[in-house]
Amino acid sequence: MTIYICGDSTADTYDPEKTLMVGWGQLLQGYLPHVRVEDRAKAGRSTKSFLAEGRLEDILREISPGDLMLVQFAHNDENEKPERHTEPWTDYLANLTVFVDSAREKGAIPVLLTPICMREWQDGKLQETHGDYKRAMRALAEKAGVPCIDLYAESFRIVQEMGEEGSKALFMHVAAGEDPRYPEALCDNAHTRFPGADRFAAYVAQSLKELKLV
Repeated sequence: MTIYICGDSTADTYDPEKTLMVGWGQLLQGYLPHVRVEDRAKAGRSTKSFLAEGRLEDILREISPGDLMLVQFAHNDENEKPERHTEPWTDYLANLTVFVDSAREKGAIPVLLTPICMREWQDGKLQETHGDYKRAMRALAEKAGVPCIDLYAESFRIVQEMGEEGSKALFMHVAAGEDPRYPEALCDNAHTRFPGADRFAAYVAQSLKELKLV
């Protein structure tokens, strides 16, 4: 079995020589050593741009019956750039449906994953993010009978549990001088360092096992 990951920067694979950023997709193989993981997620992509660039078509030339296609998008669908942006209940849903139908036509199993939450705290309270995108994905999963891993809900739970200060360790919060590649402080509440990517990859792997997909 091969697991193909379709997604954005939060699931992408990065060169550890160049960055501290780690996507959950690059760590999934370590939790599922008995299958092959092909991380095809790409930074900056939305459902719209991933399809427009032919990235799904590349996967469909390789995917086989019984393989899994994990699909996680939202961060860039929310972006206002026209080449990325989609509306949650219209073209976002339509694009997700393309992934679902395409996988099924090849005899593969599509799995939808809601996006990891943004680490946005205000007045000591973790804020809800990704609005109708996460709700639209859940609705499609229910309507189409697609397995859905609610990574948003789990990441929100983890971040909330760790607290406003503690949860910085999961994301790209880098102190000035902490690493020679980051001479200035970085406060990125969307992308993960190893601890965050590892927690989320472990949850995805465990969820796939509980769904009896691996």
